[in-house]
Amino acid sequence: MFDVVNHLAALRRPRLLIRAARMGVADYKRERDLCRLMKIAALPSPRHAVSTLLEEEGQLEEVRKSGNANYSPMRHVEVLIALMAEARSLHRAGPELM
Repeated sequence: MFDVVNHLAALRRPRLLIRAARMGVADYKRERDLCRLMKIAALPSPRHAVSTLLEEEGQLEEVRKSGNANYSPMRHVEVLIALMAEARSLHRAGPELM
Protein backbone atom coordinates (compact mmCIF):
# COMPACT_ATOMS: atom_id res chain seq x y z
CA MET A 1 0.00 0.00 0.00
CA PHE A 2 1.39 3.39 -0.91
CA ASP A 3 2.06 5.90 1.82
CA VAL A 4 -0.27 8.87 1.36
CA VAL A 5 1.77 11.18 3.57
CA ASN A 6 4.98 10.54 1.62
CA HIS A 7 3.13 10.95 -1.67
CA LEU A 8 1.74 14.30 -0.55
CA ALA A 9 5.13 15.41 0.76
CA ALA A 10 6.66 14.63 -2.63
CA LEU A 11 4.24 16.91 -4.50
CA ARG A 12 5.96 19.95 -5.96
CA ARG A 13 3.61 22.75 -6.87
CA PRO A 14 4.01 26.52 -7.35
CA ARG A 15 4.28 28.41 -4.07
CA LEU A 16 1.28 30.57 -4.90
CA LEU A 17 -1.00 27.51 -5.20
CA ILE A 18 0.28 26.05 -1.94
CA ARG A 19 0.00 29.33 -0.04
CA ALA A 20 -3.55 29.87 -1.24
CA ALA A 21 -4.50 26.32 -0.28
CA ARG A 22 -2.92 26.62 3.17
CA MET A 23 -4.93 29.77 3.83
CA GLY A 24 -8.12 28.01 2.77
CA VAL A 25 -7.67 24.95 4.99
CA ALA A 26 -8.80 26.95 8.03
CA ASP A 27 -12.22 27.54 6.42
CA TYR A 28 -12.64 24.02 5.06
CA LYS A 29 -15.78 22.26 6.23
CA ARG A 30 -15.89 18.63 5.18
CA GLU A 31 -19.68 18.35 5.17
CA ARG A 32 -20.12 21.48 3.08
CA ASP A 33 -17.15 21.36 0.73
CA LEU A 34 -16.26 17.74 0.02
CA CYS A 35 -19.54 16.58 -1.55
CA ARG A 36 -19.71 19.68 -3.72
CA LEU A 37 -16.11 19.34 -4.78
CA MET A 38 -16.30 15.61 -5.52
CA LYS A 39 -19.84 15.89 -6.96
CA ILE A 40 -21.22 13.13 -4.73
CA ALA A 41 -24.19 12.85 -2.38
CA ALA A 42 -22.67 11.08 0.64
CA LEU A 43 -19.40 11.77 2.41
CA PRO A 44 -16.68 9.25 1.58
CA SER A 45 -14.11 7.92 4.02
CA PRO A 46 -11.04 10.14 4.39
CA ARG A 47 -8.93 7.48 2.66
CA HIS A 48 -11.24 7.37 -0.36
CA ALA A 49 -11.43 11.16 -0.44
CA VAL A 50 -7.64 11.54 -0.41
CA SER A 51 -7.24 8.94 -3.14
CA THR A 52 -9.83 10.61 -5.38
CA LEU A 53 -8.52 14.10 -4.69
CA LEU A 54 -4.95 13.03 -5.44
CA GLU A 55 -6.08 11.72 -8.80
CA GLU A 56 -7.95 14.90 -9.67
CA GLU A 57 -5.10 17.10 -8.48
CA GLY A 58 -2.72 15.19 -10.73
CA GLN A 59 -5.00 15.81 -13.70
CA LEU A 60 -5.25 19.50 -12.84
CA GLU A 61 -1.47 19.72 -12.61
CA GLU A 62 -1.10 18.16 -16.06
CA VAL A 63 -3.57 20.68 -17.51
CA ARG A 64 -1.75 23.54 -15.74
CA LYS A 65 1.63 22.47 -17.10
CA SER A 66 0.27 22.05 -20.63
CA GLY A 67 -0.92 25.66 -20.72
CA ASN A 68 -4.44 24.58 -21.66
CA ALA A 69 -6.95 27.44 -21.59
CA ASN A 70 -9.41 25.21 -19.68
CA TYR A 71 -7.18 25.25 -16.59
CA SER A 72 -8.94 26.63 -13.53
CA PRO A 73 -6.60 27.88 -10.79
CA MET A 74 -9.61 28.27 -8.51
CA ARG A 75 -10.54 24.61 -8.91
CA HIS A 76 -6.93 23.59 -8.37
CA VAL A 77 -6.75 25.55 -5.11
CA GLU A 78 -10.09 24.08 -3.95
CA VAL A 79 -8.84 20.55 -4.61
CA LEU A 80 -5.56 21.28 -2.82
CA ILE A 81 -7.45 22.69 0.18
CA ALA A 82 -9.60 19.57 0.43
CA LEU A 83 -6.59 17.33 -0.11
CA MET A 84 -4.62 19.00 2.68
CA ALA A 85 -7.55 18.92 5.08
CA GLU A 86 -8.46 15.30 4.31
CA ALA A 87 -4.84 14.20 4.60
CA ARG A 88 -4.64 15.84 8.03
CA SER A 89 -7.78 14.07 9.20
CA LEU A 90 -6.48 10.78 7.79
CA HIS A 91 -3.16 11.31 9.57
CA ARG A 92 -4.94 12.09 12.87
CA ALA A 93 -7.08 8.97 12.50
CA GLY A 94 -3.94 6.85 12.66
CA PRO A 95 -2.00 4.43 10.52
CA GLU A 96 -4.79 1.85 10.40
CA LEU A 97 -6.72 4.07 7.96
CA MET A 98 -3.76 4.87 5.71
